[in-house]
Amino acid sequence: MANKQPVRGVRKERGSVPLPTLKSKKRLLFMMTAVIVLFLAIAVKMAIIVFVQGETLQQKALGQQTRNLVVSAKRGNILDRNGNVLAQSANADTVVLRPSEIKSSDVDTIVSILAETLGMDEETVREKATANLSEVWLARQIDDAVADELRELDLPGVYFTVDVKRYYPNGAFLTQTLGFTSKDGTGQEGLEAYYDKYLSGQDGKIISEADRDGRSVPLGEKHYIEPVDGYNLVLTVDEVMQSFLEKAMEQAYVQQNAKGVSAIMMDPGSGEILALGSYPDYNLNDPPRKDIPMLTELTRNKVITDVYEPGSTFKVVTCASALESGAINTSSAFNCSGTLTVDGGLIKCWRFPRSHGHQNLYEAVQNSCNVAFMQMGLGMGTETFYDYIYKFGFGQKTNIDFPSDQGGIVMGEKYVKKSDLARIAFGQSIAVTPLQLISSFSTVVNGGFLYQPRLVRGMTDGDGNYIEKYEPKVVSQPISAETSATMRSILESVVTDGSGRNCYIPGYRVGGKTGTAQKYDENHQVMTGKHIASFIAFAPADDPKVAILFIVDEPNVAVDFGSVVAAPYVKQVLEETLQYLGVPRDYGEAGEPEQVVVPDVYGKTDAEAIAALKAVGLNYLANGTGTVQKQTPAPGVSVVKGTAVLLDMTTPYGDDDLSGYVTVPDLSGKTVMEAARILEELGLKLEISGSGGTASYQNPAAGETVPAGSKVKVEFTGG
Repeated sequence: MANKQPVRGVRKERGSVPLPTLKSKKRLLFMMTAVIVLFLAIAVKMAIIVFVQGETLQQKALGQQTRNLVVSAKRGNILDRNGNVLAQSANADTVVLRPSEIKSSDVDTIVSILAETLGMDEETVREKATANLSEVWLARQIDDAVADELRELDLPGVYFTVDVKRYYPNGAFLTQTLGFTSKDGTGQEGLEAYYDKYLSGQDGKIISEADRDGRSVPLGEKHYIEPVDGYNLVLTVDEVMQSFLEKAMEQAYVQQNAKGVSAIMMDPGSGEILALGSYPDYNLNDPPRKDIPMLTELTRNKVITDVYEPGSTFKVVTCASALESGAINTSSAFNCSGTLTVDGGLIKCWRFPRSHGHQNLYEAVQNSCNVAFMQMGLGMGTETFYDYIYKFGFGQKTNIDFPSDQGGIVMGEKYVKKSDLARIAFGQSIAVTPLQLISSFSTVVNGGFLYQPRLVRGMTDGDGNYIEKYEPKVVSQPISAETSATMRSILESVVTDGSGRNCYIPGYRVGGKTGTAQKYDENHQVMTGKHIASFIAFAPADDPKVAILFIVDEPNVAVDFGSVVAAPYVKQVLEETLQYLGVPRDYGEAGEPEQVVVPDVYGKTDAEAIAALKAVGLNYLANGTGTVQKQTPAPGVSVVKGTAVLLDMTTPYGDDDLSGYVTVPDLSGKTVMEAARILEELGLKLEISGSGGTASYQNPAAGETVPAGSKVKVEFTGG
C-alpha cells in the first residue's frame, strides 16, 4: 500500500498542541465581544441608576421610610382698590387617619369617638379607618375647639395637619365677581378661578420617619418644608361704591317687582371697574352647591356674560358716530311724524301715534326720538356706521380679566338692509353686553378713548409690594375730543331738560340717557309686556369721574320706562358716590334749586293733571290718555322744581281704541317750535305747511274736540 502524503502546510508532531483554526478564532472573538458588551451594559445600567434614577429611587426609598403630611399654602387675599379685605384665608385643622396604626381591637372605640366629635356618620368613619391605605383624610377645616378636644384624647392613628379655609368677610357681597373655592381650596368661580394659579401658592410638607409597616417612629426625625403663600389680588373695585350699588340693586329688585337687576360702574378715564353685580345674589360663605341650576344662575356675572338688545341707550353711540363722521352737526334739524318709511315699510317712533315734530339735535336726543336716530344711521350709511360700531368695541370681546367674556351679536355687514340699519341706530337688531355698553359710553364722554376694561389693578406679596401692576390700556379712539365735548353737553341736557330728569341731582352736573328695550322668546319673537328698562349716566359732566349703567330686567309695574324704574336709582348711587369722592356741589349763581311738593293728581283727567303739575313748576311724562291711575313720584314727595312726573293713564297711546279726547288750542301767531310743543303737551301731532314764520291757519280749528293723537295741520306764513 502506498504511503499517504501529509497535507501540505500542516506539520504533525507527536505530543504537540494543535494550532487554532479560523472557526475557533471567530468563536473566541464572539465570546470576548459578548463579555465586553455585558460589562458595558452593566456599566450603563449602573450609570443610569446613579445619575438618572438615583434621585427617584432615593425618594422611593425615602418614601418607604417616611410619611408626609401636606401643609396647605395660604391662599392670597383679594382686596379692594383701597386695601380692604374682600376674601381671605385662615388656618384650619384637618384630621388625617393612618389605618395601619389603628389596632383592630381599638377600631370600634376610635370610630365611635371620631363620629360623635366630628358629627359624622359612623360607617363613613369606619370605612376610612379600615381602608387599605397608608393615609386618608377624614375631615377638613374643622373648628379649633373640636381639634383641641381630639388632640387631648391622643388617639392612635389620628393625626392633624394645617389646612386653609376661605372666608368672605362681607358674605353676600360682590358675589358674581369674587366667586368661591372648592373644599380643597381651588378656585371654582369668578376671580377665584381666573387668578387661581397666582392666588393658590405652593403647598409645604411635614416629613416624619416611619417603620417597615408605615407607622410613625415616635422618636424619629421630622422635617418641615415651609409652604409658599399665594399672591394677593388688588381689585379696581371700591368697597364703598360697591355697597352703594348693591343697596340700590336690591331696592330696585323689590320695589319694581323685577326678575333681576344688574349694574356696573366704571372710571371713564381708565376703564377700571369701580363696582358691578347682579341681584339676587347669595352668601359666598355658603354657596348652594347642591342646587346646580340655582348655583349656575346666581354665579353668572351678567354684566360681562349676558347679551341683550340695548334699546335707546345705544343712541349715544349713534349720535357720537354721526357727529364724528360729519353726517350731522349741532345745527342739524329733524322732523318726526311718528313713523319713517324705510325699504317700503313703516318703522314707528316710540311715541307713535303721537310725534315729536320739528326738533334740533339737542331736542332729538332729549326726546330719544327714534325717527331722528334712524335718520342719523341712514345718513352715515352701512359702511361708515359699521366702522364706528367696531371702533367702539361691539361685536368683539373686551378682553377683560374675567371668565366668559362675550363679544355680543352684530349682524353681518353684507346682510344689512336699510331697515336693519335704521333699527340698529335706535338700539334694535343688535345685541351687546352691559360691559361693552358702559365701555363705549365712557369713550363718548372721556375725550374719545376706548379703554380695555379691568377688574384687577395688580398682585402683591405678603408685605404689600406689587409683584405685577396693570396700567390703563387704550384700545382705540373712535371720536375726537371735540365730539366728546359736544356729546357731554347733549347728554347733560337730557338730564336737565329731557327724559332723564329723574336723575337730576342738585349741585351736580349729570349727563345720561334712558333706555327701554324689547325682550325676545326662544323663537326670537318679541315678548309682549316684558321689557328691559335701563339708564346710563356719568358725572360730573365737565370732568367725568364715574359712569354707571343700571338695568332692571322685566319690571312688573304699570310703567316700565327706564326713566322711571332705573333713573332714580342711578341718581341715588351717583349722589352717594360723588359725596364719597369729595366732589363739591356747585349751585351756580342761582344757588340751590327750589324744591316743590308733588301734588296729588290721582283720578284727574290728563288735562287736569298736567295743569296741576305746571301750576307748581313741574313737568310731566304721560303714558296713555284718560284719568290718572298712578303717578311717579308719589304725592307729597319733595322734588326739584322742573322734575318730570310720570302719569299712567287708563288707555295707553298706541292702542287701537283711543278713548281720550282733547280740545284743539288756538295756535295763531305761534312759531313752529311753539306750536309743536303746545300740541305735544296735549297729545296732538303737528302737520306743517307753508314757508315758515307764524301760524296763520289751522285745521281742526281752535276749540274743536278731537281724539288724542290726531294731527293738526298748521300753515305758517310771514317768512
